[in-house]
Amino acid sequence: MSKDDHFRPFPDAGEDARHARHIPETPQTSHPAYRLAFHDADFILRDELRPVRLQLELLKPDLMMDERGIRSTVVMFGGARIRPPEEADAAPTPTMAKLSRYYDEARQFARLMTERSVRSGGREDVVVTGGGPGVMEAGNRGAVEAGGISIGLNIVLPHEQAPNGYVTPELSFNFHYFAIRKMHFLMRAKAITVFPGGFGTLDELFETLTLIQTRRMKRLPFLMFGRNFWERVINWDALVEAGTISPEDLDLFDYVESAAEAVARIDAFAAHSAPDPG
Repeated sequence: MSKDDHFRPFPDAGEDARHARHIPETPQTSHPAYRLAFHDADFILRDELRPVRLQLELLKPDLMMDERGIRSTVVMFGGARIRPPEEADAAPTPTMAKLSRYYDEARQFARLMTERSVRSGGREDVVVTGGGPGVMEAGNRGAVEAGGISIGLNIVLPHEQAPNGYVTPELSFNFHYFAIRKMHFLMRAKAITVFPGGFGTLDELFETLTLIQTRRMKRLPFLMFGRNFWERVINWDALVEAGTISPEDLDLFDYVESAAEAVARIDAFAAHSAPDPG
């Protein structure tokens, strides 16, 4: 017997919300004060209700992923501006044109991981991206090409477009709070991949590394695509020399250059972490 089949002695919230649409219109029933609190958008959007909205934004995607049976994800962070190689000629800078190859690597990586996900019935190794263009599009696209599902975690921005067309529709979520969105990236994470990107990618990179460094999150494969790019952008050795991070903190991540190499690193980590059968 499912939860919905249980006997209910009281009407549920949906029934009352539907009933409220058909009550007689009077000065009392027409006033906003009479609206059911959970059915009153103006009330829900009040500043004082922020804690409730935070909870709802955490709960809704979590419930929907639970209902879909998703147990583990493979996270793909990366720049929205990185386009496919066939569009590299239109890139605004020579460096951006060279980075276009990572679109293909992201696409291939997502395809390889999703092939595994399909074998698990879409429960393990589900690709999750930010749902936008660039590397995110490549990740969701690779999942579609493998015949599987993928998650898109979009965010409301002033000039944001719709989610890319490759995200599985029932797993396409929209967020108001960046913090809650980042929690959903990591709550089921089995591996983290970071492709070249800008402020958003750097934010995600450093927040995740901080969680692992401080042991607020378990150690897991943390793979950064493109050593040359990242070592130009971040001077890790200078941080060690300054004493602001420890030398062993550099072991929290690895560089990779290709999808195949990333998959091999994930497999090696899993083999090393597996319990000894003896």
